[in-house]
Amino acid sequence: MLLVVAAFIVAFVLLLYMISPLISPKPLKLNGAHVVHKLVQAKKEVEKCAINDKQVVLCISVDVSKDYNQVESVIKQAQEKLGPVDMLVNCAGTSISGKFEEVEVDRFKKLMEVNYLGSVYPTRAVVTTMKERRMGRIMFVSSQAGQIGLFGYTAYSPSKFALRGLAEALQMEMKPYNIYVTVAYPPDTDTPGFAEESKTKPLETKLISETSGVCQPEQVAKIVVKDAVQGNFTSSFGPDGYMLSALTCGMSPVTSITEGLQQIVTMGLFRTIALFYLGSFDSIVRRCMIQREQSKAADKRE
Repeated sequence: MLLVVAAFIVAFVLLLYMISPLISPKPLKLNGAHVVHKLVQAKKEVEKCAINDKQVVLCISVDVSKDYNQVESVIKQAQEKLGPVDMLVNCAGTSISGKFEEVEVDRFKKLMEVNYLGSVYPTRAVVTTMKERRMGRIMFVSSQAGQIGLFGYTAYSPSKFALRGLAEALQMEMKPYNIYVTVAYPPDTDTPGFAEESKTKPLETKLISETSGVCQPEQVAKIVVKDAVQGNFTSSFGPDGYMLSALTCGMSPVTSITEGLQQIVTMGLFRTIALFYLGSFDSIVRRCMIQREQSKAADKRE
């Protein structure tokens, strides 16, 4: 009986291996591609890296979170000057942290507008042309806080979780047209935005965030570009990121059979490790709460 089961497993794995190329997208060639990026302030740095004078960096300022018609108009301008968009990188985003009852109500709306609609509008403006050309890459920059809800991120996490749902539904629509969607889940990254957010982070949020460290922008950028070019649905960073992506894969599409098999094999182990992480996070929250209560009690005695 064991031999039959083993033979079945081997045959199944071999079958998956053989059909793997059929579901894996072909890498996008960046040479001559038209890429839309929000990092306007990097224009001069990008131009320094140009290989030849045919490469053009065009900057157009627009609020991607407010008026779809305006966003569509700007994308149209860009396509008229540089040709149809081959890759769209949605990285407009902002973050605030704080206890749920202390976050101003309008901030919840603001984060959904910037972090979610700020990706919906540019994407909506390019998909028609991509479908007509039967090619394209769409990148959404989420966050590890878009995979797990953490203390202090009741406004931020939902806006990043929303990108996951959008990406999964969009990928199912776009795949027949050879258009591939990538969702990046970077950890804390050493950017001006991160430095600003850190000024008002609750202690609990800081302590929990410190367990995964801080990445450099260059590291994150290299991985994001590689995964987007390859057409990988998920782009993760480091061991923690890999574990989170496997744990939260759910019904997400896979780019290769190998990726699917890795998720199946590692799920149980990673869930066990995750329970220890969650326990340590709960311990941090309880410890901070006790410290505050003791501090308040001492102040009253004085």
